[in-house]
Amino acid sequence: MSIRALIVDDEPIARHSIARLLRKEAEIVIAGEFGDGASALEAIRRLRPDLVFLDIQMPEMTGIDVAAALGEEELPATVFVTAYEQYAVRAFEANAVDYLVKPFSRERFDAALRRVRKRLAGEGGDAAPARVWQALAELRREQAYARRLPIPVDGSVILLEVARIDWIEANRNCVRLHVGKDIYELRETMAALEERLNPRQFARVHRSAIVNIDRIQAIHPWFKGYHMVVLSTGQELRMSRYQHDAFRELARLQGRTP
Repeated sequence: MSIRALIVDDEPIARHSIARLLRKEAEIVIAGEFGDGASALEAIRRLRPDLVFLDIQMPEMTGIDVAAALGEEELPATVFVTAYEQYAVRAFEANAVDYLVKPFSRERFDAALRRVRKRLAGEGGDAAPARVWQALAELRREQAYARRLPIPVDGSVILLEVARIDWIEANRNCVRLHVGKDIYELRETMAALEERLNPRQFARVHRSAIVNIDRIQAIHPWFKGYHMVVLSTGQELRMSRYQHDAFRELARLQGRTP
């Protein structure tokens, strides 16, 4: 049985790597290569391939957008390709969805192909499509959160990547963003900003402090039921008693328990 495959990735090197490996597989025919989501969507509908290697992080129309536009009926067997992004990988692994993290080894590529062959042979089970949509739904939720914040600095505006923020401090109707030794002020309330941040990455430890979970080095008992959060920068922040249990559960689920 021949398998007709499409390769979709905005990086030519990535497309070349996948194509080179596929050409070593006798039963796989490369039906096309595409560098953007819109062209890929049209080609999938027109060519009806058996298999698609689909990059999820393309500009303008992402791989997630392509899959959503196709829907469950039109989406072929798909191996999602990504540069390392912890939330994407976590979603794929939790739902047993095939994926490759660039750069990938021949062994990892072969493992993905084995799963694809089983699925195309009807051994993947009816739950496979449902798992794909579950993972994509989780990724779409992640993408809804802010990744960069516009910050006014000396008459200009910089776009600050939220992943760089160590912690956030309330200051009346503004917030102070602590990034290393720098402090940026943003005219926004703590509650409003908290709504825009990914709760898997940021946790409110006090009514006046939000921390980047990746920056937490330790949590120490303090007194009267309080705890002290110590960041990798050396900053110490008191944690409210009512926040502690919820935060510890979040950190445990993320595999980041200090």
